Amino acid sequence: SFSGLLSATKNIAKKSKVDACYSLQETAFAMISEAVERALSFTQKRELMIVGGVAANKRLSEMLKDVCKRHNSKFFVVPLRYAGDCGSQICWTGLLESQVKSGSSLKDTFVTQSWRLDTVKVNY
Repeated sequence: SFSGLLSATKNIAKKSKVDACYSLQETAFAMISEAVERALSFTQKRELMIVGGVAANKRLSEMLKDVCKRHNSKFFVVPLRYAGDCGSQICWTGLLESQVKSGSSLKDTFVTQSWRLDTVKVNY
């Protein structure tokens, strides 16, 4: 969870926006790296590939490459020309969901910041 990260960043930004940006990036990427490390340990997978917009970030790639090195895993990054945001994938997922669920009304849509993925019921 990124709970508290925004508040901490706002406090740092009052002193230095550069430090706030750097701290936010490093903290978020460290959290992602830790989750990836747990996933590699749990699944015993020996390969990791990052795709989408995050694949263009050299710092995240560097951190994840270090994780893979510690776990004797191969690390792959898609070529930069494919490292854009995956809007078409999001649209495709929305289309599939609308076909299965016959769409969602506005009152049935919501954002829950701390919603855990393991509690989401998927019907397709």
